[in-house]
Amino acid sequence: MRGLTPTARAALQTLHGPAVPFPNQPERQAMHNVQSPRTDDSAIEQEIVAKGLTAPRVTPNDIEASIASEHYFTAYDGVNGANSGVGAAWVAPKALELLTFCVLILRNGFTVTGESACASPENFDAEVGRKIARANAVNKIWPLLGYELKSKLAAAQGA
Repeated sequence: MRGLTPTARAALQTLHGPAVPFPNQPERQAMHNVQSPRTDDSAIEQEIVAKGLTAPRVTPNDIEASIASEHYFTAYDGVNGANSGVGAAWVAPKALELLTFCVLILRNGFTVTGESACASPENFDAEVGRKIARANAVNKIWPLLGYELKSKLAAAQGA
């Protein structure tokens, strides 16, 4: 907040609190360790159970039970497979190796997809890419099962 008048500095601190510490400024090195609450599916489910919320709902177990199979591939694999037989001269761009897809086939035959892209080739890890792609696909199942459950509840009430 250098260059600000004392009045402007005081106004900013009133609105936004004290300045964020910077490592290159020793007078501001006191860091505040704020831990965010867990927001993964299992943590949220634990909180719901702990609060005794027992009305019908979609659970992580429902999500997992809805998955019949899962399939993983990179965009490189997909493009090469789609173009097999075109000729040896054609090669998929190497950048496609950094894009991982997950296809989940649900028990009713519906499919959802997730993807994971890596910006730096040095950071690419196939297992991590599959985990992120799967998590993104699973996130698409929640609203589908929520809609299905709501339809069943409405039908039971005669709506």
